Amino acid sequence: MFPPDLILRATRVLELARAQRLKIATAESCTGGLIAGCLTEIAGSSDVIERGYITYTNDAKHELLGVPVALFERVGAVSEEVAQAMAEGALERARVDIALACTGIAGPGGATAQKPVGLVHIALARRGRPTRHLKRNYGDVGRAQVRLKTVEDALDLVLAELGSN
Repeated sequence: MFPPDLILRATRVLELARAQRLKIATAESCTGGLIAGCLTEIAGSSDVIERGYITYTNDAKHELLGVPVALFERVGAVSEEVAQAMAEGALERARVDIALACTGIAGPGGATAQKPVGLVHIALARRGRPTRHLKRNYGDVGRAQVRLKTVEDALDLVLAELGSN
């Protein structure tokens, strides 16, 4: 289902998190659960993956993760601030050590001049540490590719975090 390189990354995330006794949650918009899906593709992942939130709408982001409505009005759903609020909200609501979030425009529609197709914000919140953020503009490479590239970069962000100990 997932390309072999993503499975290798996900396996490594699980190994490192398991070795550090860390639990992970995801809060996903543009990927629709693919990050959690990739991680849970590996047998035994339940000792690391606690839960995943698919918050495709602003209402869901607000209700499930506590993202302030005023934030959407100020910066829009596809922004660094919302990605960080999603990650921090998931961290606050789940019994986990790390929460990974993403929001973006996978296309083909939904873009504006300021927020083109392929723009994605990824955030990682970890207890006791500053929230990390990645901004990516993959371009109009197709919906599936934007989503898979987001999974790849999200897993790489977790790997960087777990390897920094």
